[in-house]
Amino acid sequence: MSNRFIPNPKEAESIHILREVAAQFEKPVLLFSGGKDSITLVRLAQKAFYPARIPFPLLHIDTGHNFPETIQFRDELVAELGLELIVRNVQDSIDQGKVTEERGRYASRNTLQTTTLLDAIEEFKFDACIGGARRDEEKARAKERVFSVRDDFGQWDEKNQRPELFDMLNGKIHQGQNVRVFPISNWTELDVWEYIQSEGIRIPSIYFAHKREVFFRDGMIWTANEHVYRESSELVEERMVRFRTVGDMTCTAAVLSEAETLEEVVAEIRQSTISERGARIDDKRSEAAMEKRKKVGYF
Repeated sequence: MSNRFIPNPKEAESIHILREVAAQFEKPVLLFSGGKDSITLVRLAQKAFYPARIPFPLLHIDTGHNFPETIQFRDELVAELGLELIVRNVQDSIDQGKVTEERGRYASRNTLQTTTLLDAIEEFKFDACIGGARRDEEKARAKERVFSVRDDFGQWDEKNQRPELFDMLNGKIHQGQNVRVFPISNWTELDVWEYIQSEGIRIPSIYFAHKREVFFRDGMIWTANEHVYRESSELVEERMVRFRTVGDMTCTAAVLSEAETLEEVVAEIRQSTISERGARIDDKRSEAAMEKRKKVGYF
């Protein structure tokens, strides 16, 4: 069998985008959630700028309701790679009276992140925010350009975006504007998992099957913890589950799974007929939930 190196065209495209960001913008930042997509971005950034260090910091908007496994992984990765990490907390935005804590059955801090994010962009004068969104995830994200321009208020106008022909990326913006950049926009969920597998990338343990206390609501598997509202009639039980997408505990549903290794996860994804966003509770609020959030400055 030949040992000839086989290039990965999607990896090459993403590396090209990251280098364009470094060349065209003065203060870029990588939005880091501790999920598989942002972890993949970190590996791509390592390759894009090797042997130099990644030339921009990581920014995590912490809701205070993140999975402990994700926070632990974030801190370990940053220490291991010697990265600069900036953390801004939604709780601070609540304490300052900028946003109001939601109450009730579907309460979540997910939408509250937008204010904290926009404040951080203003605080550090970031002109480009690199994110791990992909077009296959959700229809609003399918409309997004690789260089997605946001106005002075961080808002997204899907009808006022620039054409991107022949891989030509235009980073010119007016004062006050900033750009969201999506280097893996053309990847699929399976692409990401296969890349993680081929690169031997370490990821948080919650992506693999494990026993967890959960309860069932609206046909979804919710995590039972102090941050998630639960009716007394909603019984907690221990199930073998994993998470396909990782966000705030209040808006991320689990899936029943026995996949305990990368190979088993990849095989499971290949057979799945449901998008990973099908496990995001926040997307169920309305048919256009994601688009509404993006229009006011969401990731």
